[in-house]
Amino acid sequence: MKQLIRQMCDGIVVYNCAEILGAAGEAVADLKQLFSLAEKFGYSEWIQFDASVVRGLAYYTGIVFEGFDREGKLRAICGGGRYDRLLSTFGGDDVPACGFGFGDAVIIEVIYTYVGFSYAFPVQLLKEKGLLPELSLQVENIVCALDHYLQGAAAAVATRLREKGQSVDLVLESKPLKWVFKRAARTNAQRLILVGNSEWQRGMVSVKILSSGEQYEIKLDELE
Repeated sequence: MKQLIRQMCDGIVVYNCAEILGAAGEAVADLKQLFSLAEKFGYSEWIQFDASVVRGLAYYTGIVFEGFDREGKLRAICGGGRYDRLLSTFGGDDVPACGFGFGDAVIIEVIYTYVGFSYAFPVQLLKEKGLLPELSLQVENIVCALDHYLQGAAAAVATRLREKGQSVDLVLESKPLKWVFKRAARTNAQRLILVGNSEWQRGMVSVKILSSGEQYEIKLDELE
């Protein structure tokens, strides 16, 4: 354990943990999946493994995290983690979930540090900077993986479309197609993009135009 902590302090990446803790460990497997999905989502450069992060609340059952400003000038802005058995504590059915919390004081501190002055209402600052998005009930694409192990591939498809400026609703859980179509109707989606095993092996995805019912396959690098 001392060796592991020393290596973490020296910046050794999470994959080296397997050499010390054993590759079959559930914690190592979860961390590997997290970093793999982060790469496919396109934000791997925004996260790093830190063995010193400890969250004291007993209901956490998986990975915990803390969020900091990009330059690392300030204390943690937020903190949270995975909890699968929290709801049963209050008499409900367990539902896997992930959450975080933060305080208003640190948000004001971030604004003051990086903008140079403090606003009574942060929303005012976001509006003036043009950073407050206009929320819409319509998305252009819904992306869904047909198998659990293709969720990373679906995330890569969603990231590609977002980089092209399109709005995307990515289905993160394994849901039946009936649920996906209902979701598409609620969000007024234009297209449903399905990532299936046989299509993905050929470098393709299946696209369904929801207004007309037209369905076709297309190469991933040709998807616009």
